[in-house]
Amino acid sequence: MSWLLFAFSGPVLWAISTHLDKYLVERYFKNTSVAVLLVFTALMGLVLLPFIWVCEPDVANVPLSSILVIVSSGLLYMGAIFFYLQALQSEEASTVAPFFQAAPLFAYALGYVVLGERLSAMQLYGGGLIVAGAVLLSIRPGGARRFKTRLVVLMLTCALCVALSSLIFKIFAVSNEFWTTTFWTFVGQAIVGAAILAVPAHRRQFVGLFRVHTSALIAINASNELINLGGGLGARYALMLAPLSIVQAITSTSTLFVFLFGMVLSIFFPALGREDLSGRELTKKGLSAILIVAGVVLISR
Repeated sequence: MSWLLFAFSGPVLWAISTHLDKYLVERYFKNTSVAVLLVFTALMGLVLLPFIWVCEPDVANVPLSSILVIVSSGLLYMGAIFFYLQALQSEEASTVAPFFQAAPLFAYALGYVVLGERLSAMQLYGGGLIVAGAVLLSIRPGGARRFKTRLVVLMLTCALCVALSSLIFKIFAVSNEFWTTTFWTFVGQAIVGAAILAVPAHRRQFVGLFRVHTSALIAINASNELINLGGGLGARYALMLAPLSIVQAITSTSTLFVFLFGMVLSIFFPALGREDLSGRELTKKGLSAILIVAGVVLISR
């Protein structure tokens, strides 16, 4: 099978996951704290901990200082999801998704400071295009008063948390072992879930939602996690068959698939998702997507 199929499985499946997240927020968490949704993410990681421990019993043979830092990677990841879900409560999936492309920009900056990596002029130009595309998506007709400051702050903070979490994971996965690092990252996610349930209001919301919508929440969340896993595995497999820069350029097309799937839902299944399909919005989102993808391509070269 062509490596292109594996490479494109990442952005396609991640785009589907974005719309599933939007559906969950709109259907079950529109009037509740999205922090409750993080409990389900924490539970998925918690379920995997015993299996990782059985397959990799040396997960505990790590210095306490390293464990604490790796756990912080899980905390940052959960923080990123929280800001992302907050944005999804009030914005379209195709408007929120492109801001994830700011994460590579932060990652390159962190790599420069922490790892001593140097940015080329082309990478700097690419970073500028990413920022320009994200800012363009945040503006609506009506002047500066319509600038979506909340969206920009939420998603740039989300992207920074993603970059920091990835940096920590990379450092320790290389020096220790992939599954050991994954184990303690999941522990960090579980800690966040436990902290959320420790808040009485959040605990009541979680129990109430789970009691009323047990089957639906389990089925949709489980499907969402499997979709994310499939996208990640496909993209990683493609890295073994093709140059890293090409695969990264392809996986950056997730924004385009989010918008494409949003159009399909709006036309054929409007009850599941709605996108603004006016000519002005189509033009703006198309230009934004082109700028962002072009920026990621330049950074990847």
